[in-house]
Amino acid sequence: MPRSRRDKRVSLTKTTKKRLQVKQGLIEELRKCVDMYTNLFVFSVANMRNNKLKDMRCAWKHSRFFLGKNKVMVVALGKGSADEYKDGLHKVSAKLEGEVGLLFTDRTKAEVIEWFAQYSESDFARSGNKATMAITLDAGPLPQFTHSMEPQLRKLGLPTTLKKGVVTLLSDYDVCKEGASLTPEQARLLKLLGIEMATFKVTINCLWNSKTGEFEQLAVTEDGKSKEVAEMDY
Repeated sequence: MPRSRRDKRVSLTKTTKKRLQVKQGLIEELRKCVDMYTNLFVFSVANMRNNKLKDMRCAWKHSRFFLGKNKVMVVALGKGSADEYKDGLHKVSAKLEGEVGLLFTDRTKAEVIEWFAQYSESDFARSGNKATMAITLDAGPLPQFTHSMEPQLRKLGLPTTLKKGVVTLLSDYDVCKEGASLTPEQARLLKLLGIEMATFKVTINCLWNSKTGEFEQLAVTEDGKSKEVAEMDY
């Protein structure tokens, strides 16, 4: 019986090789930025949103951002003093844990700290986020919703019905409580209600200067501002 043309073994070695090429390309690009820019900042992100990150990149076209692939970035910079690309970079690598990124720029420390301390964008909370306030809906008509949305609202837990074509809440309903983690249903309801409870925020954690090789840990206050900016505000 002839062998089926569909019965073919596909080697995955090509995929592995391609991944290695991508990683090597990223390593080379990172090292080029180390040589090109004066300052390297490590930043952390709260409530990551791709569209907000895109806006931030547009505002900083003169600089370069790298986010994600922490292990690859560590390899590019160097894990220790013996294999670091330039003096002091292994201290930067030690800070690459969790949802953090790198910012290469020629802007001064003061300019970077001040800009990011003032930059934040509100957005809708996602499942697992903490509710920043308690939201309760009173019984009665909900004119902001069309009649076609009534079944969807019931699926999300709202005790609703249609009265003369108007979505009506049959009893008071607690959408969420302050400080509690949001469920997927609660997050969806808050978005339908147009209530934003998340804030996209970037915090500058530390700095490395390519001219001097000096590494500096930037102190952060409870409100997310660096110590320097807090003192300027004062």
